[in-house]
Amino acid sequence: MYKTSFLLIILAVFFTACTDFTTDKEILASLKADVGYLADDKLEGRAIGTEGEKLAAEYIAAAFERIGLVPKGTEGYFQPFTVKKATNPHEQAVVGTDGEGVTGRNVAGYIDNGASSTVVIGAHFDHLGYGSEGSLHRGERAIHNGADDNASGTATIIQLAGLLKEKSDNFNYLFLAFSGEENGLWGSNYFSKNATVDLATVNYMINLDMVGRLNDENTLAVNGVGTSPVWTDKLNAANADSLKLVTSESGVGPSDHTSFYLQDLPVLHMFTGQHSDYHRPTDDADKINYEGMVTIVRFLERLVEELDSEEKLAFTKTKEESGNSPRFSVSLGVVPDYLFDGKGMRIDGVTEGKPAQSAGLAKGDVVVKLGDSTIVDMMSYMRALSSFKSGDQAVVEYKRGEELKAAQIKF
Repeated sequence: MYKTSFLLIILAVFFTACTDFTTDKEILASLKADVGYLADDKLEGRAIGTEGEKLAAEYIAAAFERIGLVPKGTEGYFQPFTVKKATNPHEQAVVGTDGEGVTGRNVAGYIDNGASSTVVIGAHFDHLGYGSEGSLHRGERAIHNGADDNASGTATIIQLAGLLKEKSDNFNYLFLAFSGEENGLWGSNYFSKNATVDLATVNYMINLDMVGRLNDENTLAVNGVGTSPVWTDKLNAANADSLKLVTSESGVGPSDHTSFYLQDLPVLHMFTGQHSDYHRPTDDADKINYEGMVTIVRFLERLVEELDSEEKLAFTKTKEESGNSPRFSVSLGVVPDYLFDGKGMRIDGVTEGKPAQSAGLAKGDVVVKLGDSTIVDMMSYMRALSSFKSGDQAVVEYKRGEELKAAQIKF
């Protein structure tokens, strides 16, 4: 494996070290450098417990040190944790165990403004390594670099740390890079129960997970807006870039904000959408929309400023949507466009050899009816899909542009 030293890691962030985080051009260059390093093959996909994950953690810690963040882990910037994996499907992994298991490291850096409350801004930096569990790749073993998932979010918190370090604010800021997210929110789960700041003083948490693919419609999904009554107004006030904000209320989701929501804290999760490279070896740095990331960095900077005048945010519980999710045994073979807010389910990608491709459906088509069920949104699509089993046939109706079309589907 790789011989590492902190000096080499500091040299690796030379380009970001030369910037002062003030201009869009400088932020763009820094984002490219950070994503480029974290999503490089030599990190071998940053799976928890590997040398690549260690290199990534050291890179982030070096960036935090350069910016001037105070170490806020249990070992400098690092917070190691060990997880005993489940040995059968009826067990859960035990996070925070001593002794045998896989060991990962969260990275924590702190801006101490002498305030009574702290804002947490986080992103996971681990990914799938060579694939194995969680990969959607069906070819030969290959490195999953995870440029969007989630080198993009990690690079974004580094930029925000640099911007906020230069401001005089009414809150302290804790920047957290989590490991073990891909395995089940291991790092954020551990931190939320072994926090290096008093969680009673935390005002809110913002989680950045997959923010590197801002689309042509400038659509940014913001999940968790129901966790505090102030979120909607503040998001709209900060939105000076004509971002199309698609919001959902639930504080529970498959990312690290969930760990903080379960500690009764207001949370937001920023996400630029699913894509055909998700959890595949093709999620590489050259696919990232860096200009879009700059837009998101500036949006978040304004959002934090909007919230700077607020007292401690009120927390509200949200409806647990995941418990009502339908279960299904068949697949249409499409990647839904989770950012689409029109009527129906818009397709963002089609998988080869699956029913949708065989029926002639394509990216951009909007499914409006499946069998006897009218499709108005993602939930109605999932409910319709859950009624089918392998071997069933149905007619799918969809819009391609303004034309309504129909095709026969066999599951």
